[in-house]
Amino acid sequence: MAPLPGAELVQRPLQLYRYLLRCCRQLPTKGIQEHYRHAVRQSFRVHSDEDSPERIQQIIKRAIEDADWIMNKYKKQN
Repeated sequence: MAPLPGAELVQRPLQLYRYLLRCCRQLPTKGIQEHYRHAVRQSFRVHSDEDSPERIQQIIKRAIEDADWIMNKYKKQN
C-alpha cells in the first residue's frame, strides 16, 4: 500500500521528489515534517549524479516503500 495516491505513477526522480514532499506535508508536526523534508533533499543531492535507469528505478521503489513505512509509523502513534 502506498502512502499517498499516485505512487504507482512515479517514474522519474523529479516526480519522486514532489511525491515525497507531499508525503512530508501529511506528517503530524512541523518538526517531523522539517526533519523528513531535509532528509528528502539530502538524499536527492547524494543521488543527483545517478545515471543508470535500473538504479534510478531501484531508488524510486525503495523511497516509496520507506515513505509508506514512515507514514504508517506516524498513523499508528495518533
